[in-house]
Amino acid sequence: MGSLDGSALAWHHNTRMADVRFWDIFCKVIDNFGDIGVCWRLACDLASRGHEVRLWVDDASALGWMAPDGCEGVRVLPWREPLDLAAAALDRQPSDVMIEAFGCEIASEFIAACARRAGAGGQKPVWINLEYLSAEPYVERCHAMPSPVQGGPAAGWIKWFFYPGFTPATGGLLREPGLTERQARFDRATWLAAQSIPWRGEKLVSLFCYEPPALPGLLAHFAARGLEGQPVRLLVAAGRAEQAVQAALPHDKRHQPSADAHGLLAISYLKPLPQTQFDHLLWACDLNFVRGEDSVVRALWAGKPFVWQIYPQHDDAHQVKLHAFLDMLDAPSSLRAFHAYWNAEETGQAGGASPAPDLPAWQITTLAARSRLLAQDDLGTRLLEFVAKNR
Repeated sequence: MGSLDGSALAWHHNTRMADVRFWDIFCKVIDNFGDIGVCWRLACDLASRGHEVRLWVDDASALGWMAPDGCEGVRVLPWREPLDLAAAALDRQPSDVMIEAFGCEIASEFIAACARRAGAGGQKPVWINLEYLSAEPYVERCHAMPSPVQGGPAAGWIKWFFYPGFTPATGGLLREPGLTERQARFDRATWLAAQSIPWRGEKLVSLFCYEPPALPGLLAHFAARGLEGQPVRLLVAAGRAEQAVQAALPHDKRHQPSADAHGLLAISYLKPLPQTQFDHLLWACDLNFVRGEDSVVRALWAGKPFVWQIYPQHDDAHQVKLHAFLDMLDAPSSLRAFHAYWNAEETGQAGGASPAPDLPAWQITTLAARSRLLAQDDLGTRLLEFVAKNR
């Protein structure tokens, strides 16, 4: 069978997906805004491909700074009890796909409304449980597994588990169309000037973190040695990262727009950045410190050396997840050692003094992983194909 060119593939894809118009994504904001960040990116990605998305969220306040301009094709609806089904206009715009993100349970009245429509001759929506991202082996085993619904108005329906991941046998990674082209047009100096960041050629390091015990050691390392022997300007994200840095600094250096400890470290505190601007921050920097699920994927696409602070879990399950991620990267020993330092739960475990970042080796590692992942279909594409197959 001959291969299809780009235009034929697009026609073929659009033809198969023509009957899929309305998506409902349900999101509960737990903490740190990673869940709403992923759901918003997914909603915008689907809308950019011509679909209509209703994003049901119990706390949409973060979207005020994360997505101040909204997105055409995405409606944000409050997830309250009981759900306001009239606002969704399900009678005129029935759900074709309903997604429960990260294990949240879709509102029962919404499922009942979809079941009534299916019972009256309408089509059942495809029901997807979008899971957390991991590089662990179980992701390939569990991706796309069906789970029969045992009770309630949707008894007998199938709920599908959809796992994002780093291999062709998973759900892939969020990557909106045109991302690499947008990155190729990015001008660092212009962006920094627009953000009022006084850049004078220093090494730029972004910091988006929780409260790592290793942070004082890192700041001391930059203050004494810089990065590769050059001065550092640390660009600190608003919120917990800013608070953590201020707590780690000497008292007389706190709450200043810029702090210069030894002539080698300057600190700029950033205002909350919309998602697009956060991408630009990662593109602008020579080294990125990121946290959580959404930002680590954006750090991969940025193609710059990065260090990931994984969300800690009480049973240390996060360490297994972190090691699997580093294995996926084929990380060199220096990057593994730095991740162990950065993700240690106590300063004693962190060993006090920070190891020196090895930017050349980390750059090679990130670019190689990025190249492999860019060769795979993204999460949005795989999700569309999965829905087309299971309608």
